[in-house]
Amino acid sequence: MPVATLLPFTATPSRKSASPTSFRLTEKFILLLVFSAFITLCFGAIFFLPDSSKLLSGVFFHSSSVETNTRTGTDSDTSIGVGNDEKILAKIRKDHEKALLEAKDTLQKRAEEIQQDIKIEKEKVAKEGVGKGEKDNSLPVLEYVRPPGATGHEPSDPETRERRNKIKEMMKFAWDSYKRYAWGSNELRPVSKQGHSSNLFGSIQGATIVDALDTLYIMEMYEEFDAATEWVEKNLDFNVNSEVSVFEVNIRFVGGLLSAYYLSGKEVYRKKAVELGERLLPAFKTPTGIPWALLNMKSGIGRNWPWASGGSSILAEYGTLHLEFMHLSKLSGKPVFAEKVMNIRKVLNRLDKPQGLYPNYLNPNSGQWGQHHVSVGGLGDSFYEYLLKAWLMSDKTDEEGKKLYYDALQAIETNLIRKSSGGLTYIAEWKGGLLEHKMGHLTCFAGGMFALGADGAPDDKTGHQMELAAEIARTCHESYARTSLKLGPEAFRFDGGVEAIATRQNEKYFILRPEVIETYMYMWRFTHDPKYRQWGWEAVQALEQHCRLEGGYSGVRDVYAAHPNHDDVQQSFYLAETLKYLYLLFSEDDHLSFEHWVFNTEAHPLPVIKKDNTEKPSQLE
Repeated sequence: MPVATLLPFTATPSRKSASPTSFRLTEKFILLLVFSAFITLCFGAIFFLPDSSKLLSGVFFHSSSVETNTRTGTDSDTSIGVGNDEKILAKIRKDHEKALLEAKDTLQKRAEEIQQDIKIEKEKVAKEGVGKGEKDNSLPVLEYVRPPGATGHEPSDPETRERRNKIKEMMKFAWDSYKRYAWGSNELRPVSKQGHSSNLFGSIQGATIVDALDTLYIMEMYEEFDAATEWVEKNLDFNVNSEVSVFEVNIRFVGGLLSAYYLSGKEVYRKKAVELGERLLPAFKTPTGIPWALLNMKSGIGRNWPWASGGSSILAEYGTLHLEFMHLSKLSGKPVFAEKVMNIRKVLNRLDKPQGLYPNYLNPNSGQWGQHHVSVGGLGDSFYEYLLKAWLMSDKTDEEGKKLYYDALQAIETNLIRKSSGGLTYIAEWKGGLLEHKMGHLTCFAGGMFALGADGAPDDKTGHQMELAAEIARTCHESYARTSLKLGPEAFRFDGGVEAIATRQNEKYFILRPEVIETYMYMWRFTHDPKYRQWGWEAVQALEQHCRLEGGYSGVRDVYAAHPNHDDVQQSFYLAETLKYLYLLFSEDDHLSFEHWVFNTEAHPLPVIKKDNTEKPSQLE
């Protein structure tokens, strides 16, 4: 038998000198009183007290030190003899009366007072991390109110409703395929039916899950959304010793988490977004504050892509942080995020712009431009988008962002926008003053951008901007219509006697990109011209015919081939952007209305930060 079991029964001289009979009677009386107190407190704690766990721990478990002493061989009660019986009884009565008075006092509190106490305690825990081992850097307590238009009602037109439901079915198929074959991986390989991960995310996992969260929510796929939430809570980990793309992680992960929070109100998304934002901050540790393109999440060491013009940072990458970082400051109460992106503007404002244009490359050490290449497509695109959307997201109070956008737009129109002999308007690329008459699929987002910004255009140019937007939409539609698969190539040219056609093999692929459909959605919202919905439906039919496989959706390597050769990747942005924009194209205008929401470049909706402080959590001041 263990020694610890024998020790409590060891006799002492003082106990041997007492009368056995009188001692047993005293023990019985003491035990009766203790048992009475025990029963009274149990019933009071269990059935009446609002926070009984604290009373239980304070009254019953306070004696744990005695148990510890006994187990270590110290007989802490051996000095208690018969002469102390009255003292013991008095102490028990006193403790009993005190506990009863505390219980009575608690029970006499009004219900609303008790609820207020509970609320204050919860807020204290949320703010200070009490009992969770958290440091004093936890997030401020915020009242969550969902912004308008998170979900929408069914369209009244039967055909529109049917097409919208079809797109929801496409989303469910893409999601179910990912869940079946690649759950937890970044992306799905639908041909080989396994997970896929590019080096953009390092060792971070779950890109498709985070990217698809808001699409699931706005399509009211709540069961799938809850499963995704559970995965995020248990498995989404940013403490990885690997190098990630700051740009891609920001637009997909930070943007996805932020929009999931604003749509659902689930606190886990706010916490994860701020945590990730803080882990990205070391990327800004450069002489100019222009962030590195790549960052090791563990060491905080950054660098740029080795191919990028002598170690330069890329315009579209460091210029596509503003929307997310402004919201990170709002949700965390930490101004550092906003300060970092506003400093980028300060650096750019000090620089001379060739012909008013922004080159794609900027050296983060010297603060000088790299090669004078300019593009509204890859390497440049979302920088311009974020200038406009920064102004819109600020409820049109960010006058600097507005001026920068319209000045840049004027330079683009003067230097880059051209019209082909066949009458197609396109946006060329500028290389040191020489134009390359090529337009990328990525550039096709510009039609939607022009439409979105038309209302704020200076000198009554609203009509002109809408015309330009419509012409870009038409050109991009032609790039689809002139292929065998009716899906657009990665880039198309306007030289050598061809128009809106890819002439190089490495430009003929289609990887489920959203930009053309994005422009259709914006043009529909602003004009309600039925051709945009028809063009979108043509894209749906092509996706179903050529990209849908048994294991999910895949890109194709050559849109001009008679039969598709699949690339075996279901990109996360297919669920985040392509299907979302299609769904909104066939939804009512109040579903994620432009009055209340701005989309980041990965189509993650972020609320307008209202200047009048009447809408929460849009402003979260």
